[in-house]
Amino acid sequence: MIRINLLSEGRKPVAAKKKTVGSGLALGGIDPATIALLATVFLGVVISLGHNFLLGRTISKKQVEVNEAQVEVDKLAPIIAEVEQFKAKKAKLENKVDIISQLKANQQGPVQIMDKISRALPELLWMDRMDVKGQTVTVNGQAFNTNAVANFLENLDRVPEFQEPVLQDTSQTGQTYSFIVRFNYTHVPTGESQEQTAAAG
Repeated sequence: MIRINLLSEGRKPVAAKKKTVGSGLALGGIDPATIALLATVFLGVVISLGHNFLLGRTISKKQVEVNEAQVEVDKLAPIIAEVEQFKAKKAKLENKVDIISQLKANQQGPVQIMDKISRALPELLWMDRMDVKGQTVTVNGQAFNTNAVANFLENLDRVPEFQEPVLQDTSQTGQTYSFIVRFNYTHVPTGESQEQTAAAG
């Protein structure tokens, strides 16, 4: 009887596999791509921490500046309050000055009119009353003769601010003559008024 050993002939010797450098895993089994990724992450973390550190220092510095500025504002607060009070008082005083100036301006017209009429009064004539309504002036007076009234009208006509005076009424009472003269008043600048008055004289 013949026996054939198929197991020994069917097996082939297994050659030992050699590990080659650069193939498969290296450096203790860590892939180089993983190492590069970890290095990138680490670098990013370092940069982020550095940026946060610098930003924190900048914020701290700005906070110190803000605190110092606030201290200065607190010191200046009383002075600012005094300045505001001064401004308010100044505004009130300016308002009062404006009111006084306006009142003086309103009084200036009749005062000037009275002064010019007084200068125009001739001898033997006097004024009893003067009324000013708008730009119309009415003068009531008395004279010893009609010539004095005529001289008064001529003198008024020479005043640049007075338009042509009109004798409204005249009547004799005893030895005197009562009269009413009316004319309009217009404002003339001081320089022009003086020049025209000198020309008339």
